Amino acid sequence: MAEEEANSNGNATLKKILLVINCIMLCFGTSGGPLVTRLYFIHGGKRVWLSSWLETAAWPVIIVPLGISYINRRRRWANSTCERASGLIDNSTPPRPLLLKPFLFVAAAVVGVLTGLDNFIYAYGVARLPVSTSALIIATQLAFTAAFAFLLVKQRFTPFSINAIFLLTLGAAVLALHTASDKPKGESDNAYAMGFVMTLVAAGLYGFILPSVELSYKKAKQVITYSLVLEYQLVMCIFATAFCTVGMLINKDFQAISREAREYGLGEFSYYVVLVANAIAWQCFFLGTVGVIFCASSLSSGIIIAVMVPVTEVLGVMFYKEKFHVEKGVSVALSLWGFISYFYGEIKHPINRDDTGRDHQLPAPIIHAENERPQPQNDSSGSPDRV
Repeated sequence: MAEEEANSNGNATLKKILLVINCIMLCFGTSGGPLVTRLYFIHGGKRVWLSSWLETAAWPVIIVPLGISYINRRRRWANSTCERASGLIDNSTPPRPLLLKPFLFVAAAVVGVLTGLDNFIYAYGVARLPVSTSALIIATQLAFTAAFAFLLVKQRFTPFSINAIFLLTLGAAVLALHTASDKPKGESDNAYAMGFVMTLVAAGLYGFILPSVELSYKKAKQVITYSLVLEYQLVMCIFATAFCTVGMLINKDFQAISREAREYGLGEFSYYVVLVANAIAWQCFFLGTVGVIFCASSLSSGIIIAVMVPVTEVLGVMFYKEKFHVEKGVSVALSLWGFISYFYGEIKHPINRDDTGRDHQLPAPIIHAENERPQPQNDSSGSPDRV
């Protein structure tokens, strides 16, 4: 009993550390991604498919932590040889390089295609809107996330989370009061309106994607570990990149890259730096997103994305000299209030209070060693209580 309690406390601590790391990556990607994407378009970039392709093109970096994880699993398996020989452990099967089973692989592939489509729609909007305007529209994804999380994964709401959703949505509405004055010079009314609509559609689609990822975790007939989450992210990014690659080939974007680099306003070298920074920032966003969903919930991920809107607003004003109206200051205050409300509720009334899974969250011992099998006392079906 004491050993099980110690393992549970250790898993809970590891889960909190992973949550903090993924929150940092998500915050960086949420603000850095739109800013770098807008930088590409401001100084002469015109390729929407290229911009959307960059959002998941950095997927090979995920192979590094996956490789390290596999090496560690092999080492632990090798070190247990003596225990297996003495009969203490009945597990002579070496760990597999890949943990994904067919169900999660197909789910990740479908989510990847949807993500590729969402990336294109979002890039189309960002190409025509200021960062401040696109950021406030994207904040509406929180409402979409909350609705789809309730429908797909039966997300449990608390007064604190409802208050946070209301405040963050109100902050976005306040920002919308001066969107018309932010129209870029030379932008036609039709192009601006199309960018506005496309960005709103992107927010809605991503609000559906977040709970879909959580639903696939919940329905998986295997223990969900962080290595498995990384594999899910890898497959998702590969399929999203493949989707955008088809668009680039049809639009002949690959042939246009060298010409666009020579004509770029900041210079040819800076052009490629912007492309690389774009890919890195968005990879942090997607890694942080799936990590927060794994450690907390899709609604938590949506809250963090929404709360970074005022930060993106301020950075847009600082770097791109966008106007900062009084309404934007009010929105910052409302968003910070919503952020504090949500996390106060999480601290005061944690959702995963017991091991029954009744509140839709994972019980505390969620994170298993990758070569460790679930204990017999867990769900007899072999599926986790929640992810």
